[in-house]
Amino acid sequence: MPAKPIQLDDVSKAIIEQLQADGRRSYAEIGKAVGLSEAAVRQRVQKLTDSGVMQVVAVTDPMQLGFYRQAMIGIRATGDTTVLAAALAKLAAVDYVVLTAGSFDILVEVVTENDDDLIALLNSEIRGLAGVQSTETFVYLKLVKQQYNWGTR
Repeated sequence: MPAKPIQLDDVSKAIIEQLQADGRRSYAEIGKAVGLSEAAVRQRVQKLTDSGVMQVVAVTDPMQLGFYRQAMIGIRATGDTTVLAAALAKLAAVDYVVLTAGSFDILVEVVTENDDDLIALLNSEIRGLAGVQSTETFVYLKLVKQQYNWGTR
């Protein structure tokens, strides 16, 4: 069963939605939109980040930074998938790990400089981990949509 969501008041939800729309929005701007002072917004944002409810990061285009190969890797596993997922999460090229139901036990998104690096990652790091039974790699040809503004509940 998933963890119970943290109960947020309407003001905290509004702050999150403001940052989802523009993560560079100033605390003063957010304060005007939600009816708080700049200091109060700063304090709430700090509490939200400290509690793990949110993080504010720069989302980049990997290709413009020299990472020309992105892929999703479906992994069929044996044993404790949480242990395997933790090991996968430690790999530098891995930016996303999720336990799933269906034909794969774990999905892992990776970003590498090129195909040779992807092959090396698969053969030298991922397939050698205890619990990896098989992998299937889905190479990204073009990223059509990626967004993080699904709002709050």
